[in-house]
Amino acid sequence: MNTTAQKFIVTKDGTLRLGAVKRHCELLKPGEACIGGGFYTLDYVTHRLLLSGASSQYGEPQWEEINALKVSAYYQGLEITYTSWDSWESPFPVSERIEIHYL
Repeated sequence: MNTTAQKFIVTKDGTLRLGAVKRHCELLKPGEACIGGGFYTLDYVTHRLLLSGASSQYGEPQWEEINALKVSAYYQGLEITYTSWDSWESPFPVSERIEIHYL
């Protein structure tokens, strides 16, 4: 089964990139490095961008590696959270803990 899915990556410079792709590496631009990724869902009812899981290529996002997250202005106004599939903890409140820069 080789279908597309709603995936995201975080690049080393702190860019959050989302897309419907088969593999996370398809979201990288030439010369970029990835510090993790996973899957995403847009919840329009609660105004949240829900990030979860891990990339089989790059692992879970390494949030501690970035000072600010660069996000498309399209997602401005949405609360961003991340939930690890390996954790019983509450979702990590990305938009509360990391400075967001909208592009």
